[in-house]
Amino acid sequence: MKTLYTLLMVAGLVLAVSCDDDDSNNEANKLGVGAQCTTVEECDADTGQTCLFDFKGGYCGISDCQADDECPEGSRCVAHDDGVNYCFLVCTDKIECNVNRDVDNESNCSSSITFVEEPQDAKACVPPSN
Repeated sequence: MKTLYTLLMVAGLVLAVSCDDDDSNNEANKLGVGAQCTTVEECDADTGQTCLFDFKGGYCGISDCQADDECPEGSRCVAHDDGVNYCFLVCTDKIECNVNRDVDNESNCSSSITFVEEPQDAKACVPPSN
């Protein structure tokens, strides 16, 4: 019985530690960076976010960054094709991109993006274009 209790305690500890590693709890997701939007007001203007309407479902991005350290943890500064830099969510898998998006407007984890700073081998969450 003591062994079963010990195993249950270890399993609980493992689950608690793995939950702390959840990337959906990063600062960028908490602020709504990468969230879908239909109006500018749906994005947190206090953090400099705006709704990028070029993307299906919109995309809340922090505008006018010049370096990664201007972006919340979990995002990086990217050069967008509209000539403005935005903080976009970074990712390793698609699931990380859709914490604040519905199934019809899912973002992809893409390496086809230009970061303002090195390294360029990272990926960012990019929803499909309209």
